[in-house]
Amino acid sequence: MRKNKRPRRSEPEQAAGNGVLDRRLFLTGSAVAIASAALPDKARAAEPLPVQPWMKTPGAPFTPYGQPSKYANKVARVVSSIPGTTGTGTSRTPHHLLDGMITPNGLHFERHHNGVPDINPEAHRLLIHGLVNRPLVFTLEALMRYPMESRIAFIECAGNSALLYQKEPAQLGVQPIHGLLSCAEWTGVRLATLLEEAGVDPRAQWILAEGADSAGMSRSVPLAKAMGDALIAIYQNGEPVRPSNGYPMRLLLPGYEGNMNVKWLRRIKLTEAPTMTKDETSKYTILQNDGKSLQFCFTQEAKSVITRPSPGLTMGAPGLYEITGLAWSGYGKIAKVEVSADGGASWALAALQEPVLPMAVTRFRSPWRWDGGPATLQSRATDDSGYVQPSRAKLIADRGARGNYHFNGIASWGVAQGGEVKHVYA
Repeated sequence: MRKNKRPRRSEPEQAAGNGVLDRRLFLTGSAVAIASAALPDKARAAEPLPVQPWMKTPGAPFTPYGQPSKYANKVARVVSSIPGTTGTGTSRTPHHLLDGMITPNGLHFERHHNGVPDINPEAHRLLIHGLVNRPLVFTLEALMRYPMESRIAFIECAGNSALLYQKEPAQLGVQPIHGLLSCAEWTGVRLATLLEEAGVDPRAQWILAEGADSAGMSRSVPLAKAMGDALIAIYQNGEPVRPSNGYPMRLLLPGYEGNMNVKWLRRIKLTEAPTMTKDETSKYTILQNDGKSLQFCFTQEAKSVITRPSPGLTMGAPGLYEITGLAWSGYGKIAKVEVSADGGASWALAALQEPVLPMAVTRFRSPWRWDGGPATLQSRATDDSGYVQPSRAKLIADRGARGNYHFNGIASWGVAQGGEVKHVYA
């Protein structure tokens, strides 16, 4: 009797140079078979597993609030404060150690201008005034009685990735370069609901949003955005917004630069024109080579970054790897992400992980067969408005290198023979 022969496994199709494979590989079971060839010492895998000490004693008791494993202590933010201050600076999200699209609350990036205020929610008030028919004052308790909505949205500091403006590539990784970005589910009350209740004067074209921190952080926002998808966020990933992210309430402006999503929100004033506050004149403008500045550049344009492989995560033996990262756009949904392993000489489509939502980060994945030799990894995002993420060279040619804000050019990771990954310019 003739035995059935095992069907021969076909080699995966290469979609771009230097080993980037077709994204469909991750949509079929063939990826498992290819990856399993890299498992060390298959014979040992069939032996009985040892009974570890933690299987012989009772586990830890319940706690009122769950904490990460002590073995995950490297999954933490990096913090930098301006010299001479205690609360002015940033903390950055470790995207290279995370996966999926949602940032845990304790790892959400922070940007503070004078520390985190300790606000008693019972004493906090939100005032809506200016060009309205009747000024309104809301307590947190009053806001909780309004209809709630939830939105998954990214917030990105306008200064995220600013190190790529400098002449030489900073020898740093994802977290210190691109860590001023996070994505969460935000729940709260539509700002339009409150403005409609106050009655908008036809002369009003802008709002001034002011925070309750000691820096008096404030920004001008177009009224059209406030009446659109703006939210007074009270919850972050299902729990009350963390103090470092605006407790007891913050403004959420999906797709707009992070500084405009004013934390610890206490006042909204409707005005005919922008207020020209210190936070939108001395900062958050883009200085061009001719000495003029671009002001009120609100939207964070399409961008992507590979989070693995990346600096600090040394490659192992040659074989199949996953290139993965995040893409986002303040203009809408991510339509596609392309990846390259040869510095942009050729590109392949990456698989987009669902859900793909407007003004939220999208996780992309691409299979890559690394041959052990040098490679330059890049990703390029395109959103559903047709905007394509530019190369670093094009961005600087168009805008100059003095801007400090809104850097969204293509980032490059160089993989050396032996597996070390570094930040490079391609």
